[in-house]
Amino acid sequence: MKVLSFGSLNIDYTYQVDHIVQRGETIHSGGLALHAGGKGLNQAIALAKAGADVYHAGSVGTDGGFLLEELQAAGVHTEMQTAGVRTEMVRVLSDIRTGNAIIQNDSGGDNAIVLFGGANQAIESSQIEETVSRFVPGDFLVMQNEINRMPELMECAHAHGMKLVLNPAPMTQDVITFPLSFVDYLVVNEIEAGQLLEMSGDKKAASGSYRLPEDMEEMAQALQKAYPESAVILTCGAHGAVYADAGKCFLQASHPCRAVDTTAAGDTFIGYFTAEIMRGSSPETAMRTAAAASSITVTRAGAAASIPLLAEVRDCMKAE
Repeated sequence: MKVLSFGSLNIDYTYQVDHIVQRGETIHSGGLALHAGGKGLNQAIALAKAGADVYHAGSVGTDGGFLLEELQAAGVHTEMQTAGVRTEMVRVLSDIRTGNAIIQNDSGGDNAIVLFGGANQAIESSQIEETVSRFVPGDFLVMQNEINRMPELMECAHAHGMKLVLNPAPMTQDVITFPLSFVDYLVVNEIEAGQLLEMSGDKKAASGSYRLPEDMEEMAQALQKAYPESAVILTCGAHGAVYADAGKCFLQASHPCRAVDTTAAGDTFIGYFTAEIMRGSSPETAMRTAAAASSITVTRAGAAASIPLLAEVRDCMKAE
């Protein structure tokens, strides 16, 4: 069984700041680091480090060659050979820059991010069709909302019999128009869940009266009821995460840790959760493993570089 990560590839410019800049404010940065990033890249690397057989598809500019090297070094395939035909999964475009992100990382470990889509917004129909055709029914597709043609990608993969994992981040108004009934696993944080519930007509979400952590399970169940074809995974940082499907709902506690940088925590959770489900693990095991992996990620600086290997995660779980 294989998994296709079809999503964004970014060059991350991470600035160390005392606090997130406010409107009209100019502040000094204590440091600048350049990293490989993008939710697509992060999730692909998390999948690979979690032991999945993962392929990544997307687009970069000519300035993004090091991103492909980063993927390949982590064990992510960026090309596929079938019936003697080699397919380049990541296209290199000569007329547009690689997507990038401006990240502010404050002294408490929180971050704020501004995205420039670049090549991530230049996906073509032919690339979607050619890529998905290389996979078989039962293979997994992991997606975010940082590339264009999302509905087309979802429809193509569903028609091909793939299992769909969607992380609709960043949340935009057009997410509600996506064919969400095709999604097998819907992964959101508390802000995205509230926005999606409000767009779906949930009166409590519209009034802003959900409260964390006491309403975490209620929020996850409401979202699962709105999208009954999907299992919902609601991640809430230090408050833990909730899994909800048609038959069960449970809370997974977070692991105590000192957060340094939360940039790739959610991506790590998605990668490890999906890899465990692909291995046939129960949702309980998948959630527990994903929580342990994320707890390691937030103790390290950077995005993809902070994601732990499976052996580290298993050692962490043994030490609980």
